[in-house]
Amino acid sequence: MKTEMNQHGTKLEITLEGELDTRSAPELDSKFQDVKASISEIDIYMDRLTYITSAGLRILLSMEQEMEEKNGSLTLHGVNDDIMEIFEITGFDSILEIV
Repeated sequence: MKTEMNQHGTKLEITLEGELDTRSAPELDSKFQDVKASISEIDIYMDRLTYITSAGLRILLSMEQEMEEKNGSLTLHGVNDDIMEIFEITGFDSILEIV
């Protein structure tokens, strides 16, 4: 998976490309842990994400919880139909803000 992260003040923009799975989820989590203290808003662009596993879902949930504790926000952009189906089956569509 390819991950691009850009921080603008307290806003973090993440672009994901490829598969967010058991191999790539720890890398995303590590990058997030490095910057989480200084951010309160996350925008994740998923239009090039092709697959997500439970490991990827756990990372997204963890990020959402971190932002909720700070009264911040996490927003997912460009979720394709296949990923949306996974969110709907797991109930993540009611937990995460998806636009």
